[in-house]
Amino acid sequence: MPRGLSFVAAQKGLDRRLYVGPVGIVAGKTAMAAIASGQARSLAGGPLAFSSCSVLWRDAGQLIEATAPFADVLDWSEEEGPQVSGHVGALLANLGKARPTFAGLALDRPRVMGIVNVTPDSFSDGGRFFNAEAAIAHGLLLHDAGADILDIGGESTRPGAETIDPDEEMRRVLPVVRALAERGAIVSVDTRHAAVMGAAVESGAAIINDITALEGDPRSLSVAAKSGAAVVLMHMQGEPQVMQHDPHYAYAPLDVYDYLARRLAACRAAGMAVERLCVDPGIGFGKTVEHNLQILARLGFYHALGVPLLLGVSRKSFIGKLSRNEPAGNRLAGSLTAALLGLGQGAQILRVHDVAETVQAVAVWQGIKRAGESLSSLES
Repeated sequence: MPRGLSFVAAQKGLDRRLYVGPVGIVAGKTAMAAIASGQARSLAGGPLAFSSCSVLWRDAGQLIEATAPFADVLDWSEEEGPQVSGHVGALLANLGKARPTFAGLALDRPRVMGIVNVTPDSFSDGGRFFNAEAAIAHGLLLHDAGADILDIGGESTRPGAETIDPDEEMRRVLPVVRALAERGAIVSVDTRHAAVMGAAVESGAAIINDITALEGDPRSLSVAAKSGAAVVLMHMQGEPQVMQHDPHYAYAPLDVYDYLARRLAACRAAGMAVERLCVDPGIGFGKTVEHNLQILARLGFYHALGVPLLLGVSRKSFIGKLSRNEPAGNRLAGSLTAALLGLGQGAQILRVHDVAETVQAVAVWQGIKRAGESLSSLES
């Protein structure tokens, strides 16, 4: 490891400002062979493995990075003393350990969460499924197209969206949640209101997906804990009405990481088993294009939190801003590109509008990975 990083760690102490992420990610037979030889570790127990680590240290606005094989990172951390070695060892353990089932779903392959907006003002579909019957029919189509989870939302959280009354939100979503759960779908409720969370779980929802990471309602943490449901904790800076006015971070990937770490700790303190928890860095929620790109480039670091990683990039505005300002409905290609990048960094769940297209893209991505790794084994 470069001496600069060693000096900083030795002089400043740990203080939760040392981060470790996976580098040199491989798949298939190459991954298995590298793990068997001790040259790589499994990434979150899935089909990918990593051979090296990126170690980030930040203090007082300074960010230092060093990259080395994971064995060298372990040796370096031991030289730095028990505080650093314990912290680095825990992060490496989180990066490598297999994730348990989430809401009954094994995470040994990518999972697709289909979006069902029961709203009149969604940024992506403009109220096409505001009617309960239309929303149920759409959810069934997504399920048939390969969605592993159906995420039902009754309140738009697009930039500038207004808050609605929880009673109205329940009127919108509960019939849809109930109908889809009765038909055998794994249902998630996308809400930041405790009353809606509790009622939706009683109606059959298996997952609570909260853009405020259970902070938006003072009762959310206790209601979610008592519900027994799985929980997705998302990062958002500000409120939907103003979140895009002036988002700012010291360094977005690590600021988001620290926030999610705090929320995971709060959930565990409330009695939730870590097996019930999942994180989402919240692409597009209080973030500029550059913030989003920084987070996507460092996505693998979030595996060090030790829980499944959900990625929601579908039709987000950053895609249009990077391209030709296409409207939401014309951002499929960019959505798939960002989603596959996420898979390449081990994201376990993709939250999407275009389920059939995403399922197809994932299947092709997996097939190419398998074929490439088979060819590598023949050449070796």
